[in-house]
Amino acid sequence: MARPLSDRLPHERGFHVSWDQLHRDARALAWRLQDTAPAGGGEWRAVVAITRGGMVPAMIVARELDIRVIDTISVKSYRGDGDKGIQGELQVLKSPDAGMMGDGEGVLVVDDLVDSGRTLELVRQLFPKAHFATVYAKPKGQPIVQTYITEVSQDTWIFFPWDMALQYVEPYRGSD
Repeated sequence: MARPLSDRLPHERGFHVSWDQLHRDARALAWRLQDTAPAGGGEWRAVVAITRGGMVPAMIVARELDIRVIDTISVKSYRGDGDKGIQGELQVLKSPDAGMMGDGEGVLVVDDLVDSGRTLELVRQLFPKAHFATVYAKPKGQPIVQTYITEVSQDTWIFFPWDMALQYVEPYRGSD
C-alpha cells in the first residue's frame, strides 16, 4: 500500500539531474555568463569551483568560455556521514591562489547549487568583487548569486548524477 503524499520524507521530493541534463544546464550557464563581462568590458580571468559540487559545472563553464585558469575553494559545511543534510560551522579547507584572486575582480565563482547561501556568503566575504554563478538556486540562496539557470523550491532535494546509482525504485503510487 502506498503512503499518503503527506507522509513522504523531504528527500522524496527530489529533482533528479542526469549527467546529460547537468551538462546542458552548465552550458546554458556559460552562455548566460558570456554576456556578463567583468567591469570595464574585460574578460574573465579565472574560474573558481566550490568543491566538490561546483567542479563539474566549473569545468564546463571554463571550457565554453575558453577560460584556462581554474582553481578551487573547499568549504566544509555539512557534518559527518550520519548527519547528511545538517549544516554545521563553516570551515575553509583549501583556498584558491591568493595572488590570482585578489578581491575577486574578473573571477567567476561557480557552484552546482545555492541552498541556504551560507557557503557562498562566506566566499563572498573573502572575494567581494567576484561574480557568483550556480546551475541551480533555491529561494533562500538566490540573493547571493548573480547568475543561475534553474530555480527549485526550498524543500526540494537535488540528486546530482555523482550521488546516484541505478537501482529499482517503487512506483510513486501503488505497487505495480
